[in-house]
Amino acid sequence: MAKRLRQQRRGKGKNVFRAPRKSAKAKISYGPLDEIQRKSALKGKVVDLIHDALHTAPLAKIKFENGREIYLPAAKGLKVGDEIMAGAKAEVKAGNILPLASIPDGTEVFNIEATPGDGGKFIRSGGTSAKVISHEEAGVVVQFPSRVLKLFNPNCRATIGVIAGGGRIEKPFTKAGAKYHATKARGKYWPRVRGVAMVPAAHPFGGKRARTGRKPKSVSRRAPPGAKVGSIAPRRTGRKKRK
Repeated sequence: MAKRLRQQRRGKGKNVFRAPRKSAKAKISYGPLDEIQRKSALKGKVVDLIHDALHTAPLAKIKFENGREIYLPAAKGLKVGDEIMAGAKAEVKAGNILPLASIPDGTEVFNIEATPGDGGKFIRSGGTSAKVISHEEAGVVVQFPSRVLKLFNPNCRATIGVIAGGGRIEKPFTKAGAKYHATKARGKYWPRVRGVAMVPAAHPFGGKRARTGRKPKSVSRRAPPGAKVGSIAPRRTGRKKRK
């Protein structure tokens, strides 16, 4: 009897394909957008830097003068004891939180809100940052690391600077066990076995045919789920001709 393919099991939504959200140490959020932040600025202090397995950057625990505590991705160079400001009148300095309308063009930012008050949705991976390009009548244009330009509401908040943890991918894993634990903590499916290395019951590309001659990769868009692997309804096949 044939086995279900990897994408079929993923589509069902088993736990092996889900990130363990319950193991998160904190929720990343700017907190509510109050009147103080709209008109002036609120002073806060970094009281701790913590490691969270679900995030690629260290999290900064910030306590404001009104008693509120929030967790945010730490900016590069931020340390325990540093003071930050949050609000429209805050200084444009690494770690400070400002609305995009108050951030000058060319400034690097991260943890950008999609809508004002949602706590931050874009640019949250370690070592990344976006750049404020221009301020238009329709909103603020921001360039992502992928060079994509996106228009934001001027009242959306963002943090100045670059996220810490940029060199994490430079260190190799060196051991399969280290890779196993890193992927297990974040709910990543690993290892990924090649289809040609499987038996015919587990994958359409499996079996000895992989060593003697490959099965065509092209497959119809109307193929059943168990056969829909490879190049699905390709526009063209074969090698490209040199011009």
